[in-house]
Amino acid sequence: MAVKSKPERLVGITVLPEYIQSEGIDAVLHNVVDKAHATAVTTSPYLMEEATEIDGQREPPDDGKAGDVRLLDRSLWNKRELWVGTVPSFVPNTHAYRGLRYQPSKPSALTHQSGRLLNEFIEAAHERGILVLLQIQAAIPPGYRVQFGGPDLDDRPRLPDGRLAPAVLCKNGSLASPEILAYQSALISDLCHAYPDIDGLRFDWPEYPPYFLDTAFTDFGSHAGAAAKRLGFDFEAMRRDAQSLYKKLHGGLSDRGLSAWLDTGAGLLPWVALLTERPGLSELARFKAALVKKLVEHFRQAMDEAGAKDKQLLLNAFPPPWNAVSGMDYHQVAPHSTGIGVKLYTMHWPMMIRAYGDQLLAANPDLSSGLLARTLAKMIDIDDDGLTRIEDYTYPPPNAPHPVGAKAQARKIRQAQSDAGRTPVFSLAHGYGPIDDFERRLRAAYDASTHGVWINRYGYLSDTKLDVIGSLSAGKD
Repeated sequence: MAVKSKPERLVGITVLPEYIQSEGIDAVLHNVVDKAHATAVTTSPYLMEEATEIDGQREPPDDGKAGDVRLLDRSLWNKRELWVGTVPSFVPNTHAYRGLRYQPSKPSALTHQSGRLLNEFIEAAHERGILVLLQIQAAIPPGYRVQFGGPDLDDRPRLPDGRLAPAVLCKNGSLASPEILAYQSALISDLCHAYPDIDGLRFDWPEYPPYFLDTAFTDFGSHAGAAAKRLGFDFEAMRRDAQSLYKKLHGGLSDRGLSAWLDTGAGLLPWVALLTERPGLSELARFKAALVKKLVEHFRQAMDEAGAKDKQLLLNAFPPPWNAVSGMDYHQVAPHSTGIGVKLYTMHWPMMIRAYGDQLLAANPDLSSGLLARTLAKMIDIDDDGLTRIEDYTYPPPNAPHPVGAKAQARKIRQAQSDAGRTPVFSLAHGYGPIDDFERRLRAAYDASTHGVWINRYGYLSDTKLDVIGSLSAGKD
């Protein structure tokens, strides 16, 4: 029997299946419950096995090559870096996917041999009185884990000129694709029947993740065009103004213009100015928000139809102001969500500024790197001080603190909660980084949300970090 949500402040940890396989159920739950005093865990419906560098994916993920400095804190099969493959932890009901473009991954001998491991983990976690959720990808078939899978060419988001974004970190498909929506319905139903005792589903990337500058200018594919017409949005106006801004960013920027933005006090004012100057951009923001809302409604309906009306539906979301271009309107998705986790994955933030900055400097060679760095840092609001030049922003190696401010993180959580109204907003902190910096960021994340914090992921949580979480959970300084 699934346990229900508890009134106390939530402390959750994402524990992916490979550690349940590697360390064992009892050891993992001892660390999560006894050491960290967590009240919830999230896992995913797959099993992992080692692979070759040619056939597999790097674990930990390399985040588009920028994150290949990362190493695991907790060894996985005695390794801190390895190449892996995955198989479903359950035997998919192929009937549910009949006639669909996307099909579930085929079970293997590992599935049949060890597939019950997740059911046993769920049962054991419930015996310890904690919530158990399953995390899946919102728009990356087959959806079990972020690095594995992806949409067909026809279902990929496109730029205003019809091109695919040249660089992407995630493999999200178009949220307007009927094929992706149909597959997600089948997957949700399949999982609700395969794991009837889970307390809910958590959807990762239910939006258009803007890791690179170009991805902020999607979606102008054929599926999006059809959806815009159906929903009453002016697709051509959106395309025209998005292309106009894209052109300005690629050759039309000047130090004088950036200085003028900074003189306004920065913050969200440049974003507001952009939307006012080009009404099609405001239309595009509303259109993306409508697609995200439809997606979340679709997920809730699929869960309800699968007999899971009492199960939680949680979302992992980009923080403000990124959500303005990702489509995550907290106010619109809140009525259909049990809770929303705001990603404070702070090792990504300097990587993103660097990616934006490098592209803009290449297209506007006369720009001052320092002025551009200050402008981007203020617009995105990652630190009150900021770094000196674009070149100073890099993906932090394991022993380096993340160049982000506690006040900036708190502002993002407060804004998201204000927009979400009564729907709980959780901070989503990340375990990657040195211990002192992790403790600093965890405290900022915990203090920012009145509802609690999720920590991603167990593989970056050394025993010392687990003790830090435990002290925080127990109310100790």
